[in-house]
Formats: sequence, C-alpha cells, structure tokens
Amino acid sequence: MTQHDPSLAIAELRANVSVPFERARAMPKSVYTSPEFAEAEQRHIFAQDWLCAGRADALATPGDYLTMEIGGEPVIILRDREGALRGMSNVCRHRMSTLLEGRGHVRSIVCPYHAWTYNLDGSLRGAPAMARNEGFCKEDVKLPAVRVEDWLGWIMVTLNPEAPPVAERLAGVEKLVGHLPMATYREVFREDFRWDTNWKVLAENFMESYHLPVCHAGTIGGASDLNLMECPPGEEAFNYHWIVKNDSVPLALAHPSNTALQGDDRRITWLLAIYPSLLITLTPGYFWYLSLTPDGPGSVKVLFGGGMSAEWMADPEAPAHLAAVKALLDDVNVEDKGCVERVWKGLCAGMSSPGQLSHLERPNYDFARYIAGRMP
Repeated sequence: MTQHDPSLAIAELRANVSVPFERARAMPKSVYTSPEFAEAEQRHIFAQDWLCAGRADALATPGDYLTMEIGGEPVIILRDREGALRGMSNVCRHRMSTLLEGRGHVRSIVCPYHAWTYNLDGSLRGAPAMARNEGFCKEDVKLPAVRVEDWLGWIMVTLNPEAPPVAERLAGVEKLVGHLPMATYREVFREDFRWDTNWKVLAENFMESYHLPVCHAGTIGGASDLNLMECPPGEEAFNYHWIVKNDSVPLALAHPSNTALQGDDRRITWLLAIYPSLLITLTPGYFWYLSLTPDGPGSVKVLFGGGMSAEWMADPEAPAHLAAVKALLDDVNVEDKGCVERVWKGLCAGMSSPGQLSHLERPNYDFARYIAGRMP
C-alpha cells in the first residue's frame, strides 16, 4: 500500500462484507492497522456523520461548554444566553489559536493568545489594538457555526451541512426503545480516558455479548446465558441486541413507581450501537454510554458517562444503588480494557488472521458493512 492510499484496505473490507453473514469473517487486519485507512475514516465517516458529545444536561446553564475534535477540527459546544445548544469552531479568527479546552463555564470566549473576545453566539465582541487596520470590521468576524442537535437528551454534532436530521436518521431507535424515555434520564457521572486499541475493536467489543462469560468472568459474566441471547440484523444507522436481566441489580429494572412499563419491558437491557461511535447500554432504571474518538490506528479517546431514569433519580435510595452500579462498571471497564488491548496486540502480529464470526456477532458484520458503505 502506498502512502495516503487506503484503497487496498477498502478493497479487502468490501470483499469481506460481500459474502452472506452465515459465512462472514472478522474484518481484515488492514482496516484496523493501516494509518491511511484511519485517515480515510476521518474524512469519510467522522467528518460526515453525526457524533455524540455527551448528554445535554451536562450543559445545564448559559455559558456551560465542552470541547471536542471532529475529523481533526476543534469544536466548541455550549449553551448560549437563550438556553439553546450551539456549536462553533474552536479556532480564533485572528491568528488561529485554539480558544477553549476541556469543559467549563464562560461568560464569553476569550482567545488566550491576543484576547480577541467572542460572544456565546460566536460573534466578535472585541479585538484589542485593531483600530488602525483599515480593513478590519468587527461585525464581519464570527466563529464558523457547527450543526448541533439535541436528540432524546444526547448532544449530536456534525460537520456535514447535508447530513439528514438526527431524528430522521435514527427514527428506528425511537421505534425500538421509545418506551424508555431517554430524554428524561439524567447524567450523574462523566469521565474521559484513553485505551491502546483501535476504535473499531472497542466498538465491536460493545456490540457483541459473546465475550461476556469469559472476558467478564469476574463481574457480569456469570449472569450471561449465550443460549438466551438474540442478535437481529441491524439497521442502516445502528445495530442492537438485548439481554433480559434478573433482579440482582435493582437499578437495571423499572422503578416500583413506574406503572407505564409492563412484563419484560421492566427488565430488558438494550445495547445500542449508534454509528459510527456512540455505544449505549439502556435499562429501565439507568444508562451508561461510551463515545469514541479515534487517535490514529492504535489509540482511542473514550468519553464514558451514565445516569438514571427520572423515577430512580427521585428515589432516596438511588445514590447507594448507583454507587454499586458505578463500582461494577469500573471493574467491567478494567476487564474490557484488557480484552481490547490484547486484540490490538494480536492484530499487529504477523501470524494473526481474522476468523469466522459467531451468530452472536451479527452486529459486528453490520458494523463492517456500514464502514464499507461510507468509503469512496
């Protein structure tokens, strides 16, 4: 493969997904390890599709902001003075310094280089020592806007002005789990970390529960019966599967005060993989999620957050239940980190090759088809 030419990896991937699922194999190694393919993903997937910046309630008041990078583009997401979510470039219109870092609260956006100052709508408020430049007009300067939508409480962002609205693209998700009112769930923790693996390895790890009895033998694996798992074909923009939970984790069940849910709907855990990189575990009582940002072929930045349904948020016993669930999730993450980093090490080995997929890995096959469909 020549430099900046991902065509070989793309051709291998297309051949991989051209066979029926019943004869499918894991994705070719080059799709994970090729720097050129990673660059192509940035251009054709991450710069084109909707990505998740977290939960909308994380930006509760005007001036609350967070930053992210999309396809190499620094972006600010904030709550403006009217209470609306806004997205804009995180690069000053003067000498192109980045403006804000991390998360926080501001009354205005001040460039750390020359103190050019922007309002929360991105318009330029002030620029010191610019009066002698005859071509400068403050009213002509504004941070470029970035599309942002609040979808069921999720902050969704895209650089693509032609991308269909999120609610249209993900209408199938609402049909599937609309009985669980995600918009009313509240986030109670949010963390960032980085793992040494390809982002797709981590995404695939979430998409299949085939690994649970082994990888998670020390935590949740004992509650997983592979014979009771179903992995139906996914849709264009997402895939999913579900697990029926027992009473061992009360927070995973509908709260006793919830009379809207009946039967198994009170205990089913849904695992939703929203392409390309939002991974949601949704229960009647709580949720947790991962939002992935690739950093080259062998590293992924992970946003990890979670919270509870409105009924559980109002329960005085909820903090104790949540503390137990959060401790469990932290242990699960340690186990997953070990698994996905070992997969990355194996992908880089000379004698490794992709094997056939189990029927429990149908979501991985659908994910591979999505990636292949996005490539030129």
